[in-house]
Amino acid sequence: QVQLVESGGGLVQAGGSLRLSCAASGRTFSSYVMGWFRQAPGKEREFVATISLSGGNTYYADSVKGRFTISRDNAKNTVYLQMNSLKPEDTAVYYCAARYGGYLRTGQYEYAYWGQGTQVTVSS
Repeated sequence: QVQLVESGGGLVQAGGSLRLSCAASGRTFSSYVMGWFRQAPGKEREFVATISLSGGNTYYADSVKGRFTISRDNAKNTVYLQMNSLKPEDTAVYYCAARYGGYLRTGQYEYAYWGQGTQVTVSS
């Protein structure tokens, strides 16, 4: 099992940047594909980004491509989401998720472990 704790959310003006972190417990972090999802009020949870076991492969939702960057540091058991050029429509609770092994996945039901979420609010 792995436990996930997100941090780094907050309030930022449109055009600004934030970096989210997700710290994982356990000694097998490098065995988990990691993902970021988000959920805005009244909307379904949606995929944002995912990263492979080694960090060599990534995949993004079209809505964030070119603005967000996912990365991981397996020595620190941490995955990051660098968010630049933020827009009001990026406002949501952001969740970190983990999937044991396998390939990159974009479906939330393919991830077994979830953090508690961190709020990101982008003002116009």
